[in-house]
Order: sequence, then structure tokens, then C-alpha cells
Amino acid sequence: MRRLPESGQLIACIQALVHYHAAMSTTARAPRTNRRLVYQTLRRRILTLELPPGAGLSENDLAAALGVSRTPIRESLILLIEEGLVQVFPQVGTFVSRVDANKVADAQFIRESIELASLNDIPDEPDADLVATLKENIDRQHAPDIPVEEFFELDEQFHHGLLGLGGHPNVWSTVVAAKGHLDRARRLGLQANESTVRFADEHAAVLDAVLAGDRALARDRMRTHLRSVFGDIEKIRQRSPELFAAPDSVPVRRSVAVWE
Repeated sequence: MRRLPESGQLIACIQALVHYHAAMSTTARAPRTNRRLVYQTLRRRILTLELPPGAGLSENDLAAALGVSRTPIRESLILLIEEGLVQVFPQVGTFVSRVDANKVADAQFIRESIELASLNDIPDEPDADLVATLKENIDRQHAPDIPVEEFFELDEQFHHGLLGLGGHPNVWSTVVAAKGHLDRARRLGLQANESTVRFADEHAAVLDAVLAGDRALARDRMRTHLRSVFGDIEKIRQRSPELFAAPDSVPVRRSVAVWE
């Protein structure tokens, strides 16, 4: 059997761990198509902040909005609870979980480990077509007044493309599976910044270092770029602390449930 390079071993180990835990909560149950669609819809709405941190969730309201029975709603909420994106408080209600800085840090650790390791595997002459695609992506990121969600999708495509340069495009699914909590923090950060130009410039700087053959500089720039989310979290926490999890904080039921 061919021996994996050191970075390949690291990526393979992380990938196995993430997919093991994902399988425990999803594939082990062989979800029906209807439930899968409901789950994907609710998860997307949570990650895009359409359902913001701390928002109350009603099975009846969600079923009516999606045009389904309560059964796939209930089953989907169970999966989201296992993922930590939804919380249930007995006698109070079901809520979108607030942003947990510790879970964000865990997801960031997985993502950073994979993406930095993959940079080491980029060949001296990377795929020219993929490089051209990445350059075009960066040009689109610099479009004036680009909407946050459009930038976010380009951001995702850029990082996926870099993994492709290193020969690990299929590992992107592992990154995606691990970073649900991180994605909410990233979107909050993008919304809190007046412009996305800084992030586009950081992407360009990483690619420049890769094309210059300076892998150490590329890793340093990527590490700085990925960790910028922590600074954004602290700024947002100061302005909107209700969006973030606090020790022993639970909602209380009054005329409506509110967080304390």
C-alpha cells in the first residue's frame, strides 16, 4: 500500500473522525428524502442566519411554512440538536442555539489543520486551469458592493479550490461537515464589517504566496486569514451579547420565552 505523505495522513485522520461523528447522527438512520430536504432547509436557514441565534422554533409554524407534517420537522430538529445547532429546554421551548465560541474554536481547529496541511501538497507547477479559476474567483470577490451571501459562496469556492490545488478536493466535504458553528460566526463577521475587500485581499495574498512557491508564507497568511474570525466574534459579542452562549444561560417563559 502506498504510504501517505505526512500531510495526507493528517487530513485522512481528521476526515475519518469527522465523518464518523456525522454518520452517527445522519447516515446511521437512513433518512427519508422528505426529512432530508426539511433538514437541509432548516440547517441552511440557521447557517445563513435567516433563523438567528436564540430564535424560538415551533414545530407547527415550521411545518406550515414548509408545507409538511410535523413528523419530518421533529425528526430534522433531532438531527440539528445532535449537531448542536438547536437546543430544547423542557417546559420552555425549542430554540436555535446561540453561537458557542468553544465550538467555533473546535471547528476552526479542524479547518485550519486540513487547509494548512493541504498547502504543503501543492506541486511546484500547480494546475493551470484551476489557478485561472481561482484568479477569476478573486476578481469576482472584489466586485463593488458584493452581497454578503454571494461573497460567502465565492469564499467557499476559493478555499475548496485551494484544496484542489493540493490534490485534496474531496476533503472539502469534511470541512463543511465540521464547520456549521463556524459558518454562523463567519457570516456575523461579514455582516459586521463595512466591506468584504479585506477578506478578498487576504485570499489574493495567499494565492500569490502559493504561486511564488513560498509555502511557509502561504501557510502564515492562511493561518492569519482563518483566525480573523475570532477578532470578529469579540467585536460582535460586545455589541450583541444576546447572540452568544453564556454559562448556565437558559430562556425563561413569560408571555413569550426570553433569554436571561
